[in-house]
Amino acid sequence: MFMRMIYDEKLAQAAYLIGCQRTGEAVVIDPERDVDRYIDLAKENGLRIVATAETHIHADFVSGSRELAERVGAKVYVSDEGDADWKYQWLDKKVGGGSYEYQLLHDGDTFRIGNIEFRVIHTPGHTPEHIVFLITDHGANATAPIGMATGDFVFVGDLGRPDLLETAAGQAGAMEPSARRLFGTVKKLAEIPDFVQVWPAHGAGSACGKALGAVPMSTIGYEKRFNPAILAASSEQGFVDFILTGQPEPPMYFANMKRDNKVGPPVLGGLPRPKKMSPSELQKLDSRAVAIIDTRPWDEFRGGHIGGSMSFPMSRSFNTDAGSLIRDTEDIYLVINEDRLVEAVRDLIRIGLDRIKGWCPASEVAATPGLVTLPEIAVDEAIGLVESRQVKVLDVRRQTEFAGGHLPGAVNIAHTRLMGRLDDVPQGGKLLVNCRSGARSARAAAYLKREGYDVINLKGGMLAWEQSPASVEG
Repeated sequence: MFMRMIYDEKLAQAAYLIGCQRTGEAVVIDPERDVDRYIDLAKENGLRIVATAETHIHADFVSGSRELAERVGAKVYVSDEGDADWKYQWLDKKVGGGSYEYQLLHDGDTFRIGNIEFRVIHTPGHTPEHIVFLITDHGANATAPIGMATGDFVFVGDLGRPDLLETAAGQAGAMEPSARRLFGTVKKLAEIPDFVQVWPAHGAGSACGKALGAVPMSTIGYEKRFNPAILAASSEQGFVDFILTGQPEPPMYFANMKRDNKVGPPVLGGLPRPKKMSPSELQKLDSRAVAIIDTRPWDEFRGGHIGGSMSFPMSRSFNTDAGSLIRDTEDIYLVINEDRLVEAVRDLIRIGLDRIKGWCPASEVAATPGLVTLPEIAVDEAIGLVESRQVKVLDVRRQTEFAGGHLPGAVNIAHTRLMGRLDDVPQGGKLLVNCRSGARSARAAAYLKREGYDVINLKGGMLAWEQSPASVEG
């Protein structure tokens, strides 16, 4: 048996290429959309991808299953559990007509890829249709499973959050029933041998849980003994209270991902190829109608950028920032160095931002006439403005961070939810934007300036504020 985790550091997402070396057949579990990576990896190891499988309808990235079905004719294995709102709607909509080859899965079903058996367990809670795959290598004459592809059910140190149907997909009242369903699902772990390896769909940094570990894999036995969320399942109400407390605000794009992965992601057939443009061409665009993404470091951006640009440096939060503050209906133009262009394109299409129309070398922007700046002030200057109420304060940290202490009079809107809550942003006059260190507030400040606000970024954020004699509320 061959197994490789293919990990996306920015989305903290793991896909798994699992193959039978005797037959040369392989399956990809929970693939992202730029599927050339999986195809190439399989080929390098003497395998061909014959199938794709999903643990659930994902909220944090666009699935690559449809792309693989089109590109290599992969058979699709997906859940048929859950109610009518959680059924895949694209399986009979092959490009050019007809249906893909697929199998709908239920609790207890099995399928094989070569000599490797995949047994389905229905694990609702994170989503109603969620399933996991218990994997046994019969080619090695094994009589027990080696691992379980746990999707967003069991993570290292956490469980998949059950609140997203409400907080991301907008299904009012779904949060607590989902948590209670997850409590029942946890009991199924008692049936799994402790030696079975846990192969989760996410690691530390994912918004699909609140405390995911940075170790990529674990075992069922270890998680039973030390996973705080599993240990909290000693009582139902205690578990519900624990699992729903402290979950981070989901990025705005999560709702779009649920929709796209349910009805069917558009088939790309390859990576978009944006055209090269000059700074003057970008300046002629209506920056309120299109999204201009400037990937330069923050200090370079605030010192001079094309009016209406948004600041998204190529950091680990690039996908989340872009997905939170750009609509999937907007044309996108990049200010970026050519050596990172393909990386940015991959990052964007993985979260459904496909309309990438052009790019301009970052090195050409700094010397362009007519650039605009964005003010940033240190704490010593900000204290007087806040105390005299010459500015209004917007804190773009998570609610749990805000509750631990904030600037006097601050309004809290997590930057991942800002696009949907513009009506709650303080109106009139100057707006001081802050976060923990100044990074998230920089992204928010550039976005708000594009939306017409008179903004100032607080340099150093709460970390700097707390080192000053200024007062803290909360």
